[in-house]
Amino acid sequence: MDEHFFQLLITGSGLASGLIGTYVGLQNRALLAEVRKELAETENRICERVNGKYVRSAECQLREAAIREHVEMLADEVRRRNAAGD
Repeated sequence: MDEHFFQLLITGSGLASGLIGTYVGLQNRALLAEVRKELAETENRICERVNGKYVRSAECQLREAAIREHVEMLADEVRRRNAAGD
């Protein structure tokens, strides 16, 4: 009787241990997935903030070229008015 009881106890404890291990593993996967999701959301928020505050160098070069072109156009217009006035 004692042997049979111990066999059931050992088998039951092994089964319980396996079930607990499986449950903990699933919880860890769920937690890891949640952490990855939060990390991705945080990364997106940081990128949005950085993109909103800083201007890329290519955009600066385009703005600078447009401003130079506009200033040159104004200077040409002033030169033509001065030449026409002489």
